Amino acid sequence: MQVINISSNLFTGYFPSTTLESMKNLASLNMSNNSFSGEVMSTICVDKPFFVVLDLSYNQFHGSIPPELGNCSMLRVLKAGQNQLSGALPADLFNATTLEHLSFPNNRLQGTLVPEHVVKLINLVTLDLGGNGLYGKIPNSIGQLKRLEELHLDYNNMSGELPSALSNCSNLTTIILKSNNFQGELTNVNFSTLSNLKILDFRSNKFTGTVPENIYSCSNLIALRLSFNNLHGQFSSRISNLKSLKFLALSHNNFTNITNALQILRSSRILSVLIIGGNFKHETLPDYDIFYGFENLMGLAINDCSLHGRLPNWLSKLKKLEVLLLDNNQLSGPIPPWINSLEFLFYLDISNNNLTGEIPAELMEMPMLKSAHLDPIILKLPVYVTSVLQYRTSSGFPKMLNLGNNKFTGTIPPTIGQLQALTSLNLSFNKFYGHILQSIGNLTNLQVLDLSYNNLTGAIPSALERLHFLSEFNISHNDLEGPLPTGGQFSTFPDSSFVGNPKLCSPTLIHHCGSEDEVPISIISTKQWIDKVTFVITFGMFFGVGVLYDQMVLSRYIYFGRIYFN
Repeated sequence: MQVINISSNLFTGYFPSTTLESMKNLASLNMSNNSFSGEVMSTICVDKPFFVVLDLSYNQFHGSIPPELGNCSMLRVLKAGQNQLSGALPADLFNATTLEHLSFPNNRLQGTLVPEHVVKLINLVTLDLGGNGLYGKIPNSIGQLKRLEELHLDYNNMSGELPSALSNCSNLTTIILKSNNFQGELTNVNFSTLSNLKILDFRSNKFTGTVPENIYSCSNLIALRLSFNNLHGQFSSRISNLKSLKFLALSHNNFTNITNALQILRSSRILSVLIIGGNFKHETLPDYDIFYGFENLMGLAINDCSLHGRLPNWLSKLKKLEVLLLDNNQLSGPIPPWINSLEFLFYLDISNNNLTGEIPAELMEMPMLKSAHLDPIILKLPVYVTSVLQYRTSSGFPKMLNLGNNKFTGTIPPTIGQLQALTSLNLSFNKFYGHILQSIGNLTNLQVLDLSYNNLTGAIPSALERLHFLSEFNISHNDLEGPLPTGGQFSTFPDSSFVGNPKLCSPTLIHHCGSEDEVPISIISTKQWIDKVTFVITFGMFFGVGVLYDQMVLSRYIYFGRIYFN
């Protein structure tokens, strides 16, 4: 037996390591994507001179990494990511100098990268230790790993400045250091020596200074992300040298001059994702009479900038645009009628602005919000919507329309029922009036519906009970009335979804619907009173007037008494 591949099954429990003892010629063991537990076998390499591949990824192994793995004199691939391994990387592990692929992401490892240990792995091509608890600096000795192509140290607690020796790793294609505490200036690294670099992700660190000009020498760069740092300055015209760039994220730094930035970036002909929000504070979003560029742009985020201006006409030229985020600005004016010319747009967030006017009919004609079909596009790097929520394909994004927290007026258009692909609709904190439309019940893919803080009136239509995927629902602080629907998802929503509507009633709200159901009781009492009066009149007028008075008093007592006690 030379190769054992039992990956992607439903195996559980401890792996019987004694089974392997007699397999002297074993070269490869792949146990990945199961539910094996226990500790990693320490004798896996004993008397196996040809053993080169061990893959334990995606299991439930725990405990420390056995130092004995360093005795695997021919081991080239060691993968054990997505387990529960803890402790430090043992010093003896680095005796396996033939290692080309060392991968322990998403475990519970701690400790530092010891310079004397790292330098031993001179054959290393991939080093992936992301998603652990490593701390300390990247050692300068990493510059001696001349064959290194991929370096993944993301989601750790590492700090310090980047070592200048990183420039010596001229074969690097991928550097991912996001979500650490690295600091200092990026100029420490001479990126012009990294001509093979394709992916560079330094998101969520503490880098300062400007973007080094030599980074634009990386002509093979496909994805560049420097978001959530403390960088400053203006965008360089040399960005246009990155002819292969498809993904650019520079959001939440301190960059200035959005007009200059857009003029430079629009010449990036193959750019498909551009994320530059959180910069250009209080500037004005420019518009152009004549516009070219961004021919292949599918995702654009210029949010969190407090930008002034209107929704610019040049957006209508972005015919491949699928995702547009302009939220958290100070944009004003109406939604322009060209909005439905963006035939592929399915994710629109213009919330938290000062936009005015009514919802245009053209917005209800968005082709991709009518149809559920969407060809998935694999993103070069994951896109983060929140600190934990990320998307790796364009089709993973919800089909969303978020107009919340603006100054929109008018009624909700009846044609909104056409947007049957919508999964999230937010019209909250506006000045909409009129009824909640029955046609919203046609949006059967809706998962989120927020109509709170408007001036809506009337009853909640029973058609909303058809929204079986609805998980978030909010109609609070309107002027709605009548009983809450009881079918569909309505029994799962908290009372906070309905507060601020004093005319709504249900057994769970302050106002119980049963109180108005008692009105017929007074009618019955009145009928009895009429019968009695008719009967008494036949005996005489004088006696009848006395009885009439008594019955009127009794009737009022019964009516008000029953309402009070119910």
